[in-house]
Amino acid sequence: MSNTIVEAQQSTKTTDAPASLRQQKITQFWTDRTQIQSVASLSVAPLSLYYTRPAGVWEEALPLGNGQLGAMVFGGVADERIQLNESTLWAGHPQDPNNPNGQRYLPRIQQLLFEGKNKEAIELADSTLMGQPKNIKPYQSLGELWLDMPHLKAEQYQRSLDLQSALQQTSYVYNGIKYIRESFISAPANAMVIHYSAGKKQGLDLNFTWKRAQDFSCSTDPADPTQLLLQGQIGQSAHTNERGTKFAAIAKVVLKGGKLVNADGRVSITGADEITILITAATDYPGLKNIAYPQTPAHTDPLASCYNVITSLKKQGYQQLKQAHIEDYQQYFNRVKLNLPDQEHDKLAKLSTDSLVRLTKGLQRVPNTLINKFFQFGRYLLISSSRPGHMPANLQGLWAWQMDPPWNADFHTNINLQMNYWPAEVTNLSELHTPLFDLTKALIPFGERTASKLYGAKGWVVHHLTDAWGYTAPADGVQGIWPMGSAWIAQHPWEHYNYTGDLEFLKVQAYPIMKGAAEFILDFMVKIPQGKSFAGYWTTNPSHSPENSFILPSGEISSFTYGATMDTQIIRDLLQNCVEATKLLDCDPDFRKRCQAALTKLIPTQVSKETGRIMEWIEDYKETEVNHRHTSHLFGLHPSNQISIVNTPELAEAAKKTLLSRGDHGTGWSLAWKINMWNRLHDGEHAYRLLYNLISDKTLPNLFDNHPPFQIDGNFGATAAIAEMLLQSQVRDKNNNYLIELLPALSHNMDQGSVTGLKARGNRTVNIQWENGKLKKAEILPSGTGPICISYAGKQIERHGTKGTAVLITPEMFQ
Repeated sequence: MSNTIVEAQQSTKTTDAPASLRQQKITQFWTDRTQIQSVASLSVAPLSLYYTRPAGVWEEALPLGNGQLGAMVFGGVADERIQLNESTLWAGHPQDPNNPNGQRYLPRIQQLLFEGKNKEAIELADSTLMGQPKNIKPYQSLGELWLDMPHLKAEQYQRSLDLQSALQQTSYVYNGIKYIRESFISAPANAMVIHYSAGKKQGLDLNFTWKRAQDFSCSTDPADPTQLLLQGQIGQSAHTNERGTKFAAIAKVVLKGGKLVNADGRVSITGADEITILITAATDYPGLKNIAYPQTPAHTDPLASCYNVITSLKKQGYQQLKQAHIEDYQQYFNRVKLNLPDQEHDKLAKLSTDSLVRLTKGLQRVPNTLINKFFQFGRYLLISSSRPGHMPANLQGLWAWQMDPPWNADFHTNINLQMNYWPAEVTNLSELHTPLFDLTKALIPFGERTASKLYGAKGWVVHHLTDAWGYTAPADGVQGIWPMGSAWIAQHPWEHYNYTGDLEFLKVQAYPIMKGAAEFILDFMVKIPQGKSFAGYWTTNPSHSPENSFILPSGEISSFTYGATMDTQIIRDLLQNCVEATKLLDCDPDFRKRCQAALTKLIPTQVSKETGRIMEWIEDYKETEVNHRHTSHLFGLHPSNQISIVNTPELAEAAKKTLLSRGDHGTGWSLAWKINMWNRLHDGEHAYRLLYNLISDKTLPNLFDNHPPFQIDGNFGATAAIAEMLLQSQVRDKNNNYLIELLPALSHNMDQGSVTGLKARGNRTVNIQWENGKLKKAEILPSGTGPICISYAGKQIERHGTKGTAVLITPEMFQ
């Protein structure tokens, strides 16, 4: 650090922010003392989010991440706030929550449900099947870096997030001098990098400190005064002997010029030419494998891990770190390009992103400029929150500011976790699917214990949620007795195989997950007794249609039942996939026969004679909430392929009536799911209407999905939905080949555009151009040799593909 003076009081005193830094509790809200006197003249880059004021609430801040470390940057001038997360920082600890009474009372619960004594079944299940404890602990914020500068007025202010480079920038002019602050979180460096620069030498003065709501200390590093330490352990402030995860973070300052003083948990910098702050964090979370098999070395020292990262970065300058970050990020992001032009592009390019979101209501449509951003923002979020070797994206992806965020920011396995990964394959981010597979594999020993103790079954199970500690028992309430989570999750490695064609992955990773989930299902299902509908068929008992309820003939309201439609559709999907996998791998003929036999005894998807809609339960019960957010009984339409307008037109028509009944509103993730379903029905106008509703009513200023509160699954589900408006490949043709459907759900509002790099099943890369709502041309790049089946406007053709040679498709071929 040339021309730099460093001073420090060698103190490890725990302290709150000093008087010169703001004194307040950590909340959702934030105020910057600076008066913004003018904003920069905007000419917004096509794939940048731009704003003309700092974030006033957490949901306006801009997210950065590398799969392990996440940050929300507020963009303040005098008062900046950077809230951080580390993906393994969870409260709680390993435990065995399985109720020891479960297996003993399960037959009685099943008998009560078959007899229509739902209330008695609920009471017995609540006391004998629920996890002990029935609630899990939350994912938590790592902490926050609060920074201040003596700039109480600013001109030409702007803050932005460039989706093409994953760089956040805040810039303004103070007393005629331009100041620029640039931030990113690098996967190669495993660190956040913040760089301050000014248009004047010795122009930078800065103070900063660590903050956290609880369980922490902030101190000067006794060995290096350029480093400010955050350390803590979950539960250390509580009046209990229970202690949780340890965590640490280091903020390392690298100066060009200036003077630095580090004392009592505060860094003060004066007269610097440039300031770079490197931030890294770690916990002592041992990993699920080490929890399941405790003989393996487990805990690590989080502070030592941070030191190792900081030491590895000493020889890398800011520009080197920045370039390595951009190259790493763009290897994923640049694979797909979507271009939906706007006639008023020049006018729209001058609007901030929050203004664009507000504009949608006035226009009664979504500007294509915003659809482009929204689509790529979803891909950006997946790249930022789900990297190989780290935890999968949770309910909030990677970002949560509270100690106890909504729904624990956990892994909900009855739609939300799965939706997080819907865009992974189709938008060409296949490697980012692997954290979900790693979590799934790690859950198996916990799920095997639950399957055995609660149900006396082989295989493995997870119910409607899980966490970082391998919780697989029923949670929250009786609605948590939904043992279908493992069967649904098992669809994801199978789809990964379908998109990649990776037989080794199928053999080593996917098939063991699928087989274990199927073994549980085959043991769990029971035969329907005489006197009931579908007597002699096999079904699930107990069962739920997630979070929905119905009215019994007696007038009693219940949600607990047997044979919910979603269960059967998930099971059919899983068993069919297992049969196909055994054929591809030439293995397990006896298990294949068992799956095939069970498939013949599954209740078919039923259509109500009264309403013409898909029945949600085994009996045609009336719903308590017609517009319920879950559309679980249409699992067969999406994400499965059991219902399609090509192969099952009668069921497709019933699915359409079901969607019309559910309505065009709901939570963000609910709208995203329904958009995908309308896509599968090839109704692009209805799909677009719901996309408009989602963006105009359920999207926050920073483009996060607003459940409310914020849940990230709506972002991911909508990104996948936009992709499937343009390309689908889930339907099989008469020869059992996946059919590539071009522009299957295109709205007239998106009547011109192009997309490159989308993926179809069979490991085909697809590029499409269209004009006036009609196909202009498409290119299909196969990964191998063989037939390629293509559909457009209701007509099908077949072409022969050769590895490495693009197959050109024109509309004339379908005439």
